Amino acid sequence: MYARVLAAAADGRLPTPSMSQWDVFPWEVVDGSLAPKALTAPGIEQPRIGEPGGAPCGACEGFAPESVVWEDEHWVLTTSQEPTGLPVVLILWTREHLDVGDFDDEHAAELGRIANRLVRIIEAMPGIGRVHVNRWGDGSSHSHVWFFARPAGFAQIKGSHAVDWDDILPPVPDDVRRADLHAIATKLANWGGTARV
Repeated sequence: MYARVLAAAADGRLPTPSMSQWDVFPWEVVDGSLAPKALTAPGIEQPRIGEPGGAPCGACEGFAPESVVWEDEHWVLTTSQEPTGLPVVLILWTREHLDVGDFDDEHAAELGRIANRLVRIIEAMPGIGRVHVNRWGDGSSHSHVWFFARPAGFAQIKGSHAVDWDDILPPVPDDVRRADLHAIATKLANWGGTARV
């Protein structure tokens, strides 16, 4: 990974990612120093994707076949169609349009089992330091849980900022990415479901 960074920027300083232009990005430069943006007054909570008044739920409409890594009757594991900066980035979706708070005990137990298996599988791969498991629910009301694998040995890529680094780092070579996704899907399928990569 470090060789990819140096190939993209000899001094190791990569370009600022597009996320710095997002409304929710909390930082700006003021008088030459990084400072938090002023917090605006609260407004009306907007409907999320898949909620009444929001955009239609893309997850309910189906996933691009090339993005599906593994699936079973209740869950679909996807990845982006393009390589990412972190070694592995996956999203686990429910098939049924549910949010995490809507799960019955069986869905909750399945989420725990699948998440635990994914973390064990990914953290056993060479070069992986840790897997961060995240659930944000501000964009879509259809349950989706993220798995971000951070590379071992890079102290700057720890904790919640690993997600930021994913947008900054040069992408993983697609052949390496595909081989890793195949290994993950095949191992996960040992407990059921079908590997799709």
